[in-house]
Amino acid sequence: MLTLGSSNITVKNVAEGTGPFVIRLCDDASLPLPLRESEAYIIQPNQPIPEGFALYIFLEEESGRLDEISHKAPVMVLPNAYDYLASGDVIRLNLKNNSIRVLYRRNSNHNSFLTTERCNNYCLMCSQPPKTADDSWIVDEILATIPLISRETQEIGFTGGEPTILGDDFIKILETCKNWLPNTSIHILSNGRNFANPEFASKYAAINHHDMMVGIPLYSDISNIHDYVVQADGAYDETIRGILNLKRLGQKVEIRVVIHKQTYERLPQLAEFLARNLLFVDHIALMGLEMMGFTKANLEELWIDPADYQLQLQKAVDILANYRMNVSIYNHQLCLLDRSLWPFARKSISDWKNEYMDECTGCGEMDACGGFFSSALLRYSDHIKPIGANA
Repeated sequence: MLTLGSSNITVKNVAEGTGPFVIRLCDDASLPLPLRESEAYIIQPNQPIPEGFALYIFLEEESGRLDEISHKAPVMVLPNAYDYLASGDVIRLNLKNNSIRVLYRRNSNHNSFLTTERCNNYCLMCSQPPKTADDSWIVDEILATIPLISRETQEIGFTGGEPTILGDDFIKILETCKNWLPNTSIHILSNGRNFANPEFASKYAAINHHDMMVGIPLYSDISNIHDYVVQADGAYDETIRGILNLKRLGQKVEIRVVIHKQTYERLPQLAEFLARNLLFVDHIALMGLEMMGFTKANLEELWIDPADYQLQLQKAVDILANYRMNVSIYNHQLCLLDRSLWPFARKSISDWKNEYMDECTGCGEMDACGGFFSSALLRYSDHIKPIGANA
C-alpha cells in the first residue's frame, strides 16, 4: 500500500512505476463492461460493488468494505473531505509526487484550466505569480481531460500565466474543445499581447468556435500606468493592437479592469477612452481585488477600501452604460454599492472560493450578493453591513 502525502490518501494494487494518469469518476453500476475499463468507480454506501472498473475509490467512512474488492483491482482511499467528488468528475492521480488533483467537476459552473504558469507580464496584483519552469506537460493533461468532460458543460475557462505563450499548443487545445465539446462556451484570460501578432490572431480566429471570448486586462487610458501595473514596458501598445486584431477578425473580447490604488482614480477617464475608441468590445468587467499571490506582497501599494472609490466607479459605469456598452461589476459586495449600480453587479467569484463574512449575518440580499474571495480575510472593507428586513 502506498501512502500519498500528509492527506492520508492511500492506494493499493497499483504498480509503483505507474505514471500520472487522468481518469473520470463514475457511480453507475450498470455501465457496460467495455466502458468500465477506463472509469474509476466511486463506492456507493450500502450498494454492491460492480466488477471491471479501472480503479475503485473509497472514502474513509466506506474503507471497511475493502475486502469486497478483488485483490488485483486498483483501489484508492480518500479522506472524507473528498466527499464532494461525484460521477462525471475528472481527477489526476500522480504516485510519483503523492498527489491527487481534481481537474473538472461536473456539477460546478466554474471549471477552469491553468494552461501554464509562465507569463510575459509580471502584474503587481497577480493571483498566480508566474514561474519560468517548463510546464508543457500541462498541455497533455488538458488534452487528456477534454474528451472526459460532460457534453452538457455550459462553459470552461483557460487561464495562466499567459495561455497564448503556448502558441500552437494552445490553438490545439481550443480546437480539441471545439471537436469534443461543440456546445460548450470557452472563456480565456489573456493579457492580449500575443494577439498583436497578426499570424497568431488569424490562427485563433480560424478555429471558428461558436462562442469563445478572450478576457483582456486594460488598467488605464494612459500607457505608462498600464505598463507599471503589469510591470512590462510596451505592454499597453501590444495589448491594444491585440484587441484590435481580434475584433478585426470578428472575435469576442472582454475588457477586464482590476480596481485598486493604482487604477481607481482614472476609472472615469478609462471608461471614456473605451467608449470612444473600443466601443465594439463585447463586455467590460470592473473587478474587485483578490488577496492572493503578489497582492499580498504589494498590499500597501494596492489596497484601497472599495467604499472609497465608489464615486469613480459610479461615474465609469454611467459613462459605459450611456454609450450602451455591456458593463458588469465583479467581486464587489452589494452593501458597498449605490443601489443604482446593483443591476450591474454579478456573482462572479468561483463557488469553491466564495465566502461571506460574519458582518453579513442576517443580510436579506446575500443570495444576490457577490460575496468575498476566501482570501479576503487578509483585508476587506470596513463598511460591510447586512441589508434588508432580516438584518
